Amino acid sequence: MTNSLLLKVESLAISFKNKDRYTEIIKSISFELPVNSITAIVGESGSGKSVTALALMGLLPPKLSKLTSGNLLFMGKQLIGLPNEQFRKIRGKDIAMIFQEPMSSLNPSMRCGNQVAEILKEHCALSELEIRQEVLNLFEQVKLPNPNRIYKAYPHEISGGQKQRVMIAMAIACKPKLLIADEPTTALDVTVQKEILDLLKDIQGKTKMSILFISHDLALVSELAHNVIVMYKGEIVEQGTKSSIFNTPEHRYTKALIGARPSTNQRLKSLPTISDFMSNSFRTQIITKKERQKKHNELYAQKPLLEINDVKKTYVSKVGWFKKDSHFNAVDGVSFNVYPGETLGLVGESGCGKSTLGNVILQLDKATAGTIVYNGKDITNLSKPEMRQLRKDIQIIFQDPFASLNPRLRVGEAILEPMKVYNIGNNSKDRKQRVLDILVSVGLTEEAFDRFPHEFSGGQRQRIGIARTIALKPKLIICDESVSALDISVQAQVLNLLNDLKVKFGFTYIFISHDLSVVKYMADQLVVMNNGEIEEIGEADSVFANPQKDYTKRLINAIPGRIEKA
Repeated sequence: MTNSLLLKVESLAISFKNKDRYTEIIKSISFELPVNSITAIVGESGSGKSVTALALMGLLPPKLSKLTSGNLLFMGKQLIGLPNEQFRKIRGKDIAMIFQEPMSSLNPSMRCGNQVAEILKEHCALSELEIRQEVLNLFEQVKLPNPNRIYKAYPHEISGGQKQRVMIAMAIACKPKLLIADEPTTALDVTVQKEILDLLKDIQGKTKMSILFISHDLALVSELAHNVIVMYKGEIVEQGTKSSIFNTPEHRYTKALIGARPSTNQRLKSLPTISDFMSNSFRTQIITKKERQKKHNELYAQKPLLEINDVKKTYVSKVGWFKKDSHFNAVDGVSFNVYPGETLGLVGESGCGKSTLGNVILQLDKATAGTIVYNGKDITNLSKPEMRQLRKDIQIIFQDPFASLNPRLRVGEAILEPMKVYNIGNNSKDRKQRVLDILVSVGLTEEAFDRFPHEFSGGQRQRIGIARTIALKPKLIICDESVSALDISVQAQVLNLLNDLKVKFGFTYIFISHDLSVVKYMADQLVVMNNGEIEEIGEADSVFANPQKDYTKRLINAIPGRIEKA
């Protein structure tokens, strides 16, 4: 090993067992990781990023996988074939990992401080008192507020961003030489995401450790990495410095990852997808300001479809026999209109009240005060038959389609079920044909009718969720973080699909998200929420170009990697 090289991966090939045969997933990849550097591996789900990281950690399942060729040299030492007992001494101490989902990585039955202390007990010769002080020091280092409180707290008692900081504290506890960060910011708000990225950069700068940062988002990578490795279908298709990858990308797949994210500088009629770039078939069509203004003149000349008037939602918490009840205003005096055929964007950080407002509009939660007028009628106090009709007219597309689909029902049955409830279609044969047509309209095949949800990818499951929603022919659809968990390229496909369906069926959308670049692309009007109130409201492009409030400016400035300026 040279003085400047920490890790060397040579012709690494990994196969996974499928029934009685092995299939090669990682196909002879080679790369190097310098000392004191941040290298990113980028690619879509299934490209092999996480499998490569697990191989470096010695965490691949031994009965299902095997390393068929290559070398893994860490500080000149061969990791392949290393006995598990020796690997345990390296894992956590010299090579540490931050996982994608902190809630599932942290033990829900252990206090946060004890979970970090466990790592120190395993690898460091410190007393109980010294370990506790070291954990508190680590919590301060990762900028957790009130370290003593976090030490005693269980994971469910702290926010998503704080949980991720606890995971980072755990990973850096033994001062590793290599930190692997596997999608550490995917589920976080854009502002919290920026804080975590800044924290990783700060820690790397102080400790001089190397970071291997894994992501599907090139924009995010542009904020952090010195070097970039692009993976596609188990192969490295391009690697180089951040500057060369972003300014002069050579491979079509790299260009596709850059181009598939909504631009903050221009508005395209449809977003390019990976397949468009790979087949070289995409032609850019820009929506001009004049075209957008004409569309808005027509939209806002209509009567509103939905009127939100001074809506409040207060939650009351019982705190004890002799104490006053605690009141929390999740939504506090919100007013706006939504027009037929419009997409209204609703943005803000977690806890700002946007999802609560969505539930109040859906009447899944009752407003404490104010009125909600749908199609000229106040819907805050409907009878059961009226509510049944409203459920048909106002539908929701959830963030996690897998959790919202019954795993025991075939896809066709899941879509047929609400159609039967609302007597849509003349008979069983007619309903089935309608479902087959809907599956095709959302970009799936008729063959999907007889398959189960677990047989589909994340992007395909989101299409199934959309199919189930549009089967009822609703007027208003609430999209609650419906693309936030998707790869950039799949996200582009789903956003294009939503826009196409809107034109075809005349849908109206309330698009809820923490990702401002996505909301800006989708929205006609933009509503920015903060602490239950509307911080700013206006035409999406105008708000983005000239934000009036500091909070809105902070959200916009937190958008990762303006790639077009990289």
